[in-house]
Amino acid sequence: MPNDQAERDQVALDRENKPNKPKRAKRLLTFATALAAIAAIAWVGIEHEPQNWFRAKPAVDYSGPTAGWETWGGDAGGSRYSPLTQITPDNVWALKPAWTYHVGSVEAPEGLSPTLEVTPIIAEDRMYVCAGTGRIAAVDPETGKEIWATDPKSDNFSTYLLNCRGVTYARDKAVPQGEACAGRIYAGTLDGRLMALDAATGKRCSSFGQDGILDLKPGLGKTERGDLAISSPPVVVGDKIIVNGRIPDNMRVDVPAGAIRAFDLHTGAPAWAWNPLPPGMTDAEFAKENEPFVRATPNSWAPMAADPDLNLVYVPMGNAAPDHVSYIRNGLDHYASSVVALDATTGAVRWHFQTVHKDVWDYDIPAQPVLFDLPTDNGPVPALAQTTKQGHIFILDRRDGTPLFPVEERPVPQSKLPGEVLAPTQPFPVNPAFVIRKPELTEDDMWGFTPYDRAKCREQFRGLDYAGMFTPPSTRGWINWPSFMGASNWGGVSIDPQRGILIANTTHMAAKMQMVPREETDKLLKAGERMLPTFGAPYGLKMEPLLSPFGAPCNAPPWGKLTAIDLKAGKVLWDVPFGTTRDTAPFPLWFKIGVPNMGGSVITASGLIFIGASTDNFLRAYDINSGEVVWKARLPGGGQATPMTYRLRKNGRQYVVIAAGGHKYLGTKVTDAIVAYALPE
Repeated sequence: MPNDQAERDQVALDRENKPNKPKRAKRLLTFATALAAIAAIAWVGIEHEPQNWFRAKPAVDYSGPTAGWETWGGDAGGSRYSPLTQITPDNVWALKPAWTYHVGSVEAPEGLSPTLEVTPIIAEDRMYVCAGTGRIAAVDPETGKEIWATDPKSDNFSTYLLNCRGVTYARDKAVPQGEACAGRIYAGTLDGRLMALDAATGKRCSSFGQDGILDLKPGLGKTERGDLAISSPPVVVGDKIIVNGRIPDNMRVDVPAGAIRAFDLHTGAPAWAWNPLPPGMTDAEFAKENEPFVRATPNSWAPMAADPDLNLVYVPMGNAAPDHVSYIRNGLDHYASSVVALDATTGAVRWHFQTVHKDVWDYDIPAQPVLFDLPTDNGPVPALAQTTKQGHIFILDRRDGTPLFPVEERPVPQSKLPGEVLAPTQPFPVNPAFVIRKPELTEDDMWGFTPYDRAKCREQFRGLDYAGMFTPPSTRGWINWPSFMGASNWGGVSIDPQRGILIANTTHMAAKMQMVPREETDKLLKAGERMLPTFGAPYGLKMEPLLSPFGAPCNAPPWGKLTAIDLKAGKVLWDVPFGTTRDTAPFPLWFKIGVPNMGGSVITASGLIFIGASTDNFLRAYDINSGEVVWKARLPGGGQATPMTYRLRKNGRQYVVIAAGGHKYLGTKVTDAIVAYALPE
């Protein structure tokens, strides 16, 4: 029997001795075929909107409704819905840039990253915006021309991300109409202050705090620089302004309380404070000497919502310190990772619903609760939709917190860390429509462009603990899925109350995490290692995305999705990949595979969804009925913000506006541009 290897060697020799012209031609043909295949794949995979080169300019309908955008989420309940109808699925193709305003957010202290996450608001026929560095401005909403601007000169020490998601407008009824500060703009700063500015001039309202500024830090007791940052806009109910704020709960154990506080709208005098202590525990009994609150309670950093008719404020809660070790929190987990309804007059808890028990995964609630009326066979029910990092949407009766779609407790794995006792079960929506994350990972889900990077991702998978979404933290390291970035983040969800449709944009990326014992953590920090120190805890924490050697997520795409849910039926209407690899990969590798995203959407009565958010620099319009992209525009930077829309009586044009400032940690282009689009006149 002839030797197979010898035969193969001889065949190879014969090939080498043949004239090489056919061989070169074959190589060239193979190379050309490969290029053609890549181009074909790219063309199929690239997102295309209809070509409109030969279409006539559409006639603009000026007969429809007018509407502004007076609060961060479009209304007090954060629906992000507009009744406007001038821009439709049929004419959206004609949208063009109308103006661009440069807010001045790029300058930042060395080592800090500015972002432009602001959603502008409209009040008194002016637009109000803020920059990541804290600069506040009023702009003509129809021209983009600056009316006034002021800079609070914040001390941004220890603030890893410079962000301001928005400001708040209120009418101070203690001031006669037409006088200075009758209309006010309230803005938080990253060094823990609350400013009250005259809406017309930008000058400080002297009746509020000390010459228009209320320092919120002294009321918290002992603080250090960087201990309190207000990145989300406060809410107003009646004559009170209610404020939450970010506490550095991963930096050290001994941090200030995460108290939610209300102040008089006119003077800034304290009205009430709620420290999220478990039942039976009071500040008077348990706070340290000379401290107003028990320290290290759960904080809230995401935008809040309000229902003035029910006199309730809805607070999305974070964790008690530290994020990833529960047994040293002294039982302060009762309200962590919960949506809490507070009486707007007294601050008393009316109800709460916990989305994660004894959270050690940093699954704090990242998004504004969204209020809507749920259509049912027995008529509309006052409801609340709360999306979460773990990709669960909980639909609750906003009067008492009762789930309107079933929720069940399911057993989860337990910790092997000494002293750590986790909750035996976690809440899950029973209806799969309200689970907006991809299924649990397996080794087969590890993905790559080539066999090499796929093998490396599988190797990482095998080297880490993974037993599902609630895999307990470990010193070996574990896979966090969804990651600390969340399936949902602060962009939250939007709801069309007329159609009964919820829109959610999600990110699907895994992370690798590792608990590092205290002594080793201190050595690594001294050597310059970047990690979460959690001083005072028995562990520090390493955390990073689970990436291939080529820098792509190890889990298979799509890495970003856009989903529409029929709220009455409790069914997914459509679910599409969101975003392309443009701006993260060279041409022709611009594939529509879904990419990570940060920001939210807005819905119009005409049936359009506008959203930026993705890591490619586009603003898109989707048809809400089909999930089809019907328009997109190139932005000057990353659109990591939530757009808004309005139509005023002055010129009658509907505008769509988005902050295109980019985001350091998503790798998008950083700018200071706010861009408005409108149909041609």
